[in-house]
Amino acid sequence: MEKIPVLPATYERVVYKNPSEHHYMKVRLEFQERGIGLNAAQFKQLLISALKDLFGEVGAALPLDILTYEEKTLLAILRICSSGLVKLWSSLTLLGSYQGKKCAFRVIQVSPFLLALSGNSRELVLD
Repeated sequence: MEKIPVLPATYERVVYKNPSEHHYMKVRLEFQERGIGLNAAQFKQLLISALKDLFGEVGAALPLDILTYEEKTLLAILRICSSGLVKLWSSLTLLGSYQGKKCAFRVIQVSPFLLALSGNSRELVLD
């Protein structure tokens, strides 16, 4: 009987970095009280102040765009440079109030592809 040599297993770790320049976030601002509204300018100022509170002037200077904003639902799609995604996300998570009113950001979807935010599989209804 012939012996088959056993070769040691070799593993190679491959990490792909996302080449996308931007990430997109679908977020909703929720207040504890009902009937509080913000226009698009106030909403953006809130985002910038959240970044500034946590990361100072460097955080406030991150390139951040509001692509869509619904004043009724306080729902927005944001565009942030990929390197600033974690900073924005953590700033939104730690924000707790706006002008003395308790509030929270809910991150609904995040993707490096804007098209991915056009649908949500959790809300999909099959006929």
